[in-house]
Amino acid sequence: MRLLDADPGDSFCLYGIAMEHVGRGAPEEAVRWFDRLLEIDPGHAYGYFHKARTLASLGRVEEAIAALRTGGAVSRGDAKAAGEIAALLDSLGGSPA
Repeated sequence: MRLLDADPGDSFCLYGIAMEHVGRGAPEEAVRWFDRLLEIDPGHAYGYFHKARTLASLGRVEEAIAALRTGGAVSRGDAKAAGEIAALLDSLGGSPA
């Protein structure tokens, strides 16, 4: 957390904290950190992807689909991220908006 204290807008640090919460089995806390990340860096495609995976694991599929649609729009310059977002969206039964 010292790194975050030094730079509260460090998207790499926020993403890492969110992923740490996912790994520790704290999905609700992870979603809060993904939200914080995406407020600061709304173009962080993998933030949307992992937020959506976490939401889906909580049974919050409609929210996951909404996150993926936004992530798909911001990932257009990153073919790998766009492909992963599209695949997850398809697996959840969503369609690109």
